Amino acid sequence: MTLARAIATLFGLGYLRPGPGTWASLAALPLFWALHVLGGFPAVVVATLAVTALGWWAVVAEARAGGPQDPPEIVVDELAGQWLALWPVSAGAMVSGAAALDLWPGWIAGFVLFRAFDILKPGPVGWADRRPGATGVMLDDLLAGLFAALGTVALAALFHLWLMG
Repeated sequence: MTLARAIATLFGLGYLRPGPGTWASLAALPLFWALHVLGGFPAVVVATLAVTALGWWAVVAEARAGGPQDPPEIVVDELAGQWLALWPVSAGAMVSGAAALDLWPGWIAGFVLFRAFDILKPGPVGWADRRPGATGVMLDDLLAGLFAALGTVALAALFHLWLMG
């Protein structure tokens, strides 16, 4: 296995069936928690950007090797998107001084919303998915992660308003 293939498939995780993207999103959760515990929100941001850059490189390298445009075993995009979806959890924990796991509803919302946006591909997510090459592979998951993050913030705001009201 080449280095690009190892990164693109998250060291073989992308070969799990069924639903390799869901497996990758699930695997992203404990890694995200470890990053947050070790370095807080800044570490999460840096790691997300690094995984995005490495993933982009790996997808380009895999495309040069031939094969389908976006094979299901390429799941590094799910890792980057899922981490982005959980940014509000890490930022919220940092701002409030709470443990990240205490914000467990945000974990659930971020995971479910990310998977929904990634699978259903509404609007801009679907547009990005139709872009050629690494742009299409990576950008749709980053947009799904962004929309999931915004949805997580909106749900947290509604929940806190409901609690206060």
